[in-house]
Amino acid sequence: MFDLKSKFKLIKELDWKLIAVVICIFAFGLVILSSATHATTTGNYNQITKQGIAFLAGMGLVILILLFDYNFLGKYYKGLYIVSIILLLLVWIPGLGKEMGGARSWLNLGPLDFQTSELVKLTFILSYAKIVEEKKGKLKTIKDLIPLGLYAGPIILLLLIQPDLGTAIVFCCIIGGMLFTAGLNNKIIRNSLIAIVVAMPLMYMVMAPHQRIRIDAFLDPENVALPGNYQVMQSMIAIGSGGVTGKGLYEGTQNQNNFLPVQDSDFIFAVIGEELGMLGMLAVIVLYAIFLIRMIKIAKEAKDFYGTLIAIGVTCMFAYQIIQNIGMTVAVIPVTGVTLPFISYGGSSLMTSLANLALVLNVGMRRKKINF
Repeated sequence: MFDLKSKFKLIKELDWKLIAVVICIFAFGLVILSSATHATTTGNYNQITKQGIAFLAGMGLVILILLFDYNFLGKYYKGLYIVSIILLLLVWIPGLGKEMGGARSWLNLGPLDFQTSELVKLTFILSYAKIVEEKKGKLKTIKDLIPLGLYAGPIILLLLIQPDLGTAIVFCCIIGGMLFTAGLNNKIIRNSLIAIVVAMPLMYMVMAPHQRIRIDAFLDPENVALPGNYQVMQSMIAIGSGGVTGKGLYEGTQNQNNFLPVQDSDFIFAVIGEELGMLGMLAVIVLYAIFLIRMIKIAKEAKDFYGTLIAIGVTCMFAYQIIQNIGMTVAVIPVTGVTLPFISYGGSSLMTSLANLALVLNVGMRRKKINF
């Protein structure tokens, strides 16, 4: 396990194209972040510096994770699951847990705020993939799903209690992707989708007030009296005014004059649209498409089903976050607090995104049996 010579031989098996795409996305995001935070006009580069430090720390995590065979990590799936539960419970400790954006999902660690659910994505994928692996080809009835539901249920429930619906949906996408890959019966998929649609009115009734405001705004986008519409309206103005080529980097009026809310994280894609136009947005989408395709390729070529499930889980996680963030920015999906991977500001999100990327790279570099 700690034979460094053998680890160096594995380096050539890394998906360097995937790594290059991620570096390009991050570098692009850092430039956009410098505009969104007004760093070039105020001379305050604190957020840029913090993002850079988080990236370097995240790359350290990547190297650490790559040193261990993912199957070795999978042996501790029970412990990882317990860690997931503990992390989600820590936010309720007085003085340690912190509420931000209407959700108590953060830990106050002095100069740093850490969103525990970000790390749980990593631990949950490793543990849940091991459980699903044992059910491959056996998911034919609701009864077959009960053990998997009982395993995932506490995680989803703890997220909903915070309440963090956006992250809960991310986990549902991870779960759904793994179950589909494991051969979930088509009839169950169809009935589940119908049940979700039927249950939507009830879900709306039990949502937190700030979540209902966002749904109301989505259903009535022209009503300026609804507070939830301000964010999306300003986003649409920014993107629409950018046209095809944009107003130019650091020249976006919606961004620079602070009309666009949370432009450094939730609505950073609108900054891209305003300052770099449709071409800039298209470039980002193409990079993300390549990013997802490379991970799907690794999932298909994995040496075992556990590796496939890990790669699929991470891919589904990133795919939903990308679609959700871009979708809410252009008003086709209700607003949530889901950020744009590798571009939005946020140290814990960036570091754990890189750690999850490392899981996929880990699967890819060990897809072949290498003799030493």
